[in-house]
Parts: sequence; C-alpha cells; structure tokens
Amino acid sequence: MSLLLSGLHTLIGLIVIVNPLLGVSAIATLTAGDSRAHRALTARYAAMTIAVVLIVSALAGEFLLALFGISIPEFKVGGGILILLMAIAMLNASPGNTRQTPEEQSEAHDKRQVGVVPLGIPLLAGPGAISAAIIYAQKSGGPLGMTVLLVDILIVALLTWLAMRSSDFLTSFIGQTGLNIATRIMGLILSAIAIGFIASGLLVLFPVLGSPAH
Repeated sequence: MSLLLSGLHTLIGLIVIVNPLLGVSAIATLTAGDSRAHRALTARYAAMTIAVVLIVSALAGEFLLALFGISIPEFKVGGGILILLMAIAMLNASPGNTRQTPEEQSEAHDKRQVGVVPLGIPLLAGPGAISAAIIYAQKSGGPLGMTVLLVDILIVALLTWLAMRSSDFLTSFIGQTGLNIATRIMGLILSAIAIGFIASGLLVLFPVLGSPAH
C-alpha cells in the first residue's frame, strides 16, 4: 500500500513538473498552419521524447552524478531550486526561461519537426523534469519502486500525448484563462514539491538543521 501511495505521489509530481497543459499551448503555437496529421505526428514525437529522456534519466542519472562527484543531497538542493524557479514562473502563467529561452523559442519556428526539440526537450522534459526523475529514482528504494517510477513516467508521457492530441478541444473548452488558472494551481503544488526536495537535501548536508533547539 505504501508503495502504491508513493507511486501516486511521484505520478502527481511528474505530471505537475512536465505540465501537459503547457504542451497544449506550445503545440498550438509551434504547429500553427500545419496539417492535422503533422500535428498528430508532432504530439507523438514529443510524448516519445518525454518517455525516453525521463526513463534514461531515472536509470542512469545517479551513475552520472557519481561520475561528476555530485552527491544526491547536493543534487536535491540544486534540482529543488531549479524546480522552484519553474514553479514561480508557472504562478505567473509563464513557461519561464528555465524551460526555454526566447532565443530557443525563436529558433523553434524555423524547424519543420518540433516534436523532439524544442517541444519534447527542453520545454516538457527539461532540466526540472530530469532532476525530478533522478531524485525520484534515488527515493524508489529498489527494483519494485523503480518499476513503479518507470510506469509513472510512461503514464505522464501518455497523458501529455492525449492532451496535445486534444489541444484544439481543450483550448476551446477551457480557454486560455482556464489554462492559466490550472497552470497557476500546478505551480503552487510544484513549489511545495521543490521546497520538499531542498529541505531533504539540506537536512543531510547540514544535520544541525534537524537538531532540536536547546
């Protein structure tokens, strides 16, 4: 039961960080004027990119950190700060420069197929999502927990694909104001997740912070 609950928490965290609603807005902008078939292909490429990038990050991230001499607590603090910056941008209903810079956005309009870059990475499976995947993998606690994490990643990729495939309907039904409100709510949740990452990392790096005051 605790494993399922942990998996649910991880799933919610990944959904909030990847933010499928951002994909809805982005695919409408990046594929404006494209045929329905081309937009569907773009959505598929983006979802596949999310799945591949986050699965590789979850499986190999801790090894790469060790290669560079970075401990998990240090990475939790750094990743948490990055995710907190994303959350602040989301509270302003903006993707923020941590996902994609204006220069990258301008260059994206010159590409014929934007599903992989920049839509899949860095816009959806960007530094924040990669950081979260590595942290969640470290917290998974073994092969069974890792399997649950990988399933969560596939579910997030599937949900993002469904959202992008239904972008026209969602945009007309919810409206831009509705998308902005939902983005702000997810930003609030994401800020709490980020603070949790930062706090858990700091408690390991500075144990005195967890000591009772005398």
